[in-house]
Amino acid sequence: MLVESPPEQRADVMPAPPRRRVTRALGLLAAALIMVLVALSSIAIGAKELSPGQVWHGLFGSTGTYGDVVVDERLSRTVLGLLAGAALGLAGAVLQALTRNPLADPGLLGINAGASAAVVTAITFFGVTSLSGYVWFAFFGAAAVGALVWFLGGSRGATPVRLALAGTAISAALYGYLQAAMILDDAALAKMRFWTIGSLSTATDETIAQVLPFLVTGSVLALALARPLNAMAMGDDTAKALGANLNRTRALSMLAATVLCGAATAACGPIVFVGLMVPHVVRSFTGPDLRWILPYAAVLSPVLLLGADVLGRVVARPAELQVGIVTAILGGPVFILLVRRRRTAKL
Repeated sequence: MLVESPPEQRADVMPAPPRRRVTRALGLLAAALIMVLVALSSIAIGAKELSPGQVWHGLFGSTGTYGDVVVDERLSRTVLGLLAGAALGLAGAVLQALTRNPLADPGLLGINAGASAAVVTAITFFGVTSLSGYVWFAFFGAAAVGALVWFLGGSRGATPVRLALAGTAISAALYGYLQAAMILDDAALAKMRFWTIGSLSTATDETIAQVLPFLVTGSVLALALARPLNAMAMGDDTAKALGANLNRTRALSMLAATVLCGAATAACGPIVFVGLMVPHVVRSFTGPDLRWILPYAAVLSPVLLLGADVLGRVVARPAELQVGIVTAILGGPVFILLVRRRRTAKL
C-alpha cells in the first residue's frame, strides 16, 4: 500500500537558515567519523581474536602469517560493507522520494526479487557455481526487473502508485518461481539458502572490482537527482511549474536505484532494512531536503551494515551470524517502533 508523505514532508524545500546548515554539516562530519570508527572495528574485531599488534601488522606489514591473512579478508569485507551500505542507503532514499512512500525499499520495486531469480536460474540451468558468476547474473536480473517495472508502471506516464503496484506484482511472481526452482533442484537450494540470507563473508577483491564501477555510477546519479526529486516532492503540477522534467527524473531515479541495488545485491545477497530504515531515520533530523538526506544516508547506512556484521561475528563465536540475519532481527522491531511513534503510516 502506498503511503503518502505527510503535507509537511511535501512542502517547498526552502533554503535552511545558516545555523541549521552549519548544524547539518557538523552532523554529517560526525557521521563520517562514526563510519570510520565502525570500519576500523570491522577490521579489528571478528570471530577469530587478534591482538592489536597483529591487526597493525596485517594492515601495514603483510608477510603471509595467519593474522595477516585474516586482516586481509576483513579488509575486503569492510570495503564491500562500506560500498554496499552506501548503495543501499542511497537507493532507499531515492525510492522513497520517487514513490512518495517513507516505507519504500529496494524490495518494493522487485529489484531484490529480480536478482535472486537470476541467481537461481544461473545455478539451476547454467551450472554457475562461483560468486563471480553470480554477480553478473544478479545484476542483470535486477536491471531487467527494473526495466520491466518501469514499462508496466506506465513508462512515460508512470506514477508512484503504478510503479509500486507493478513492483509488488512482479516480486510475488518471481519469489514463487524462486521457491519452485529451489524445491526441484537440491544444488540450487543448498547454494541459494546461503546467498539469500545476505552476507559480507564472501567478499573478495575481484567481487569489489566487478561491482565498483556500477556503485560509483549509481551513487553519482542518485546525488545529482536531489534537486529534481525535491521539486517532485511538492507535487507534479508544482514540479512542472518549476521546470522539472517528471518523466526524465522518474526514469533516471529508477535507473539509479536499479544500478545501486543490483550491484549491492549481486555482491552480498539481498540485505533487508538498511535501505528502508536509514533514510527514514535520517529524514527525522535533516528534514525533507534530499540534498542532505542522500549524503547522510550514504554515510550512515554503512555504519548500520558494518555494525551488524561485527555484531554477528561476536555473538556467535567461533562461528558467525550472517549480516542479513542481524539486520532483520534488529531492524524489524526498531522500525516498527519508529513507525508507531512518528505515525508515518496510516492504515
